[in-house]
Amino acid sequence: MPRREDMPYRDCVGVAVFNREGRVFIGRRKAEGDPESSAALGAPWQMPQGGIDKGESAIDAAWRELYEETSIRTADLITEAPDWIYYDLPDEALGIALKGKYRGQRQRWFAFRFTGEESEIDVETPGGGAHPAEFDKWRWEELEKLPDLIVPFKRDAYLQVVDAFRKVPAGVRG
Repeated sequence: MPRREDMPYRDCVGVAVFNREGRVFIGRRKAEGDPESSAALGAPWQMPQGGIDKGESAIDAAWRELYEETSIRTADLITEAPDWIYYDLPDEALGIALKGKYRGQRQRWFAFRFTGEESEIDVETPGGGAHPAEFDKWRWEELEKLPDLIVPFKRDAYLQVVDAFRKVPAGVRG
């Protein structure tokens, strides 16, 4: 097994998308054929997230990942979490998950206000079918409930996301 201390974090983004009622988008991860997915580990729900490509800014990655996973384009940026948020993979996933290269993720989180119609959201054929589906269902949920719906090793990271965005007034969220 690789030494955790010798492995880097993968730079990623996460996106909290708030609707008009101040609830946040969560998607249910597809588990089939993906043993490292949160669904296979018993906690299938999460917000959109993904890697930052070489030469890409974090905000551009957030917009790209949001579209690739949900088809959402109709949104406004509300704010960015003030700091990087980290999580470590559990020992049993180290050297396997995240292509075996990383000890976990270092994430920049952004809050967006969804301004479109729900018919725009498509998790089954996201991005007009140009991207493989990562979710098989979605729903709106209260931000504060998310840490209990996420895979356990990401719980602390989601607590930090909740803390970063709970200060966003409900009127601004939605």
